Amino acid sequence: MAFAPPVWFAVLDELVGDGGADGSSPMSCFDDFDDEALFKTFHLTRPCISFIADNVELSMRKHAKRKSGLSADAMVMIALNYYAQGASSVAVQEKLGINYSDCPEVICTISKVVASMADQFISFPGTRCARANVAYKTEKLCGIQRVLGVVAAAHFKIRASPYERDTFRSFLNTLGYTSVMTQIICDSDGNILSAEMCSVGSTPEQEMWESSFKGREMEGEVYGRYWVVGGRGYNLSEHVLTAVSQPANEKEVSFNEAHAKIHAVMRTTLGSIKRRFKCLMQLGFAQENSLEKKADIIKACCVLHNIAKKFSVPAPPVAGKIEPLHPSKRHQMPVVEIKPDALRAREELINRFYAASSSQDPVIASNTVEDV
Repeated sequence: MAFAPPVWFAVLDELVGDGGADGSSPMSCFDDFDDEALFKTFHLTRPCISFIADNVELSMRKHAKRKSGLSADAMVMIALNYYAQGASSVAVQEKLGINYSDCPEVICTISKVVASMADQFISFPGTRCARANVAYKTEKLCGIQRVLGVVAAAHFKIRASPYERDTFRSFLNTLGYTSVMTQIICDSDGNILSAEMCSVGSTPEQEMWESSFKGREMEGEVYGRYWVVGGRGYNLSEHVLTAVSQPANEKEVSFNEAHAKIHAVMRTTLGSIKRRFKCLMQLGFAQENSLEKKADIIKACCVLHNIAKKFSVPAPPVAGKIEPLHPSKRHQMPVVEIKPDALRAREELINRFYAASSSQDPVIASNTVEDV
């Protein structure tokens, strides 16, 4: 991600620098947890939680968003507990002296506040130097040049009534369950560079890309001649790099292996996010024309994922398998012929890649199924 670490810690110093009169930090409701209990309950570490709580409080002061009688720390505790566990824990409710019925409004408020911090903590590489650095790291991983990241439509389970047939079908995705989707771009280290839109699970990935802000920017060459790697649900373009559907020679086979290696980063990243924030495993009931609350929770978790990575917070222990990235769902219309310029650009890239990889050890994609 292009957000420089010194800036993060300068912000942290500014936020925590106005503690008590004797220079000590003010008391927090998180202080009653030891480090082990803190991680078990919130899937985050103490410095990371402090940073999050301070940023939320600062944002709430600026925008006067606090409606509850609870402190900002207490509201953050309720929300972080929900994100981590997928439900509000009785122990947290008892500690704060609140009822379960009070939690949804608090979670909604904090989710909106944290989601509004996306511009600060989710950043696409905007300068030439930043783009070059991100592309260099990707090339070191897979050997493909001028790639900024991986794009995918991330699916998050919701509940929809099967008795409302049209609505139910709109949420039904290619793996056979109901979900909402968010378009996510991550870099080769798993930092989220972009998270936008919240659509029903049946939406074609290409349709999301074409209507997204980042898609229009990329295709408009706002960021220059760079690619994002996409799966089979995306059309090859001069800025979306797909694998060769029917490789005809050794060059194309080697390129596809490298493409699979960088594409797998997205699967690992989404697996890590869902492990840390179990609320994303089941977001509850949703209505087709009212996805704002779901969108806020998803974007808030993306913000918190990037913050956790900056603080080197480990992901929770494994407990199953990472769900595969979803099979493609294309437009219900004749396939548009791929533009010759896009085919030519990929062919030139493959030739450069093969020339580079054949002069050293070949790039082999990992087929390991990572546990979560």
